Amino acid sequence: MSADPYTSEVLKLAATIEHLEPLSDPDGVARKTSRLCGSMIEAQVKLDGEIVSDLGLVVEACALGQAAASILSHHAIGASVAEIKAARDVLHAMLKQDGPDPDGRFGDLKLLRAAKDYPMRHGSLMLAFEAALEASEAALARAAS
Repeated sequence: MSADPYTSEVLKLAATIEHLEPLSDPDGVARKTSRLCGSMIEAQVKLDGEIVSDLGLVVEACALGQAAASILSHHAIGASVAEIKAARDVLHAMLKQDGPDPDGRFGDLKLLRAAKDYPMRHGSLMLAFEAALEASEAALARAAS
């Protein structure tokens, strides 16, 4: 029997998303939508070099997507673009390949491990990190041009 992914810790995360105010002048913006469930997350970032200095999120997602967005919101400021990419990659590996638990800055992603048995939710779980990474990469490209 699969473990319930909707633990009290996950539901608490879903209810405590930070940085829900839009940024007035973001360096990069990206919107990602899950084709399976319709969840959507928009990430707006400001960068100082390759470090996230501010974050704005628009979150219209299920509780699991909200929990992942919450983890991003609590730890993204001060993170490098490389750390966000690594967190996205380890979350994907944990969900799809039963990879190792995330650690470090985004180690709370391990609280989402039980969702690996619910592939219909994987897209929603990935949205926040995919949007933040795409927004950060757009900001870097904009700064380089």
